[in-house]
Amino acid sequence: MSIKKCILSQEEIARRVGQLGQEISLFYRHRPLVLVGVLNGAFIFMADLARALTLEVEIDFIRVASYGQAATSSGVISLSKDVELDLVGKDVLLVEDIIDTGQTLAFLKDFFLKKGAASLRICALIDKEERRQIEVTVDYRGFVVKEGFLVGYGLDCAEQYRNLAAIYHLENPPV
Repeated sequence: MSIKKCILSQEEIARRVGQLGQEISLFYRHRPLVLVGVLNGAFIFMADLARALTLEVEIDFIRVASYGQAATSSGVISLSKDVELDLVGKDVLLVEDIIDTGQTLAFLKDFFLKKGAASLRICALIDKEERRQIEVTVDYRGFVVKEGFLVGYGLDCAEQYRNLAAIYHLENPPV
């Protein structure tokens, strides 16, 4: 495996995260908000997004998996860490690193609404809409990227490359 080329620079990412922070702050300006990040991939994006917000938020994390060590989704979603905050009656913003098939987000949307969230909106750094198998609404989208296996800024391949400051295409990811 080798990194092919930079797709999104550190500066492009920072600029867009700032814009998303402004949009989200405006929408929720008079309402309390809970940010829920999907581990492990969203932790860097969510940290930067939280700092870009101009409102008070509660923060929690959930961990689900559908990829394992492979480059494609297995289609089976497993929950390995639940949120710890009580979400009943609260507005929740689910923060995800990348939306691919939509299966994980559809699962999580249903999961949070069953927990009693008053509302659920989705914020994703990367949207690969051409790979969508299940329709999901992305309320706040950082970038649409059409192809390639992406790493960096929280995105990984077999738990590697998350620490890169920009986002790159990975050449020859494992299958």
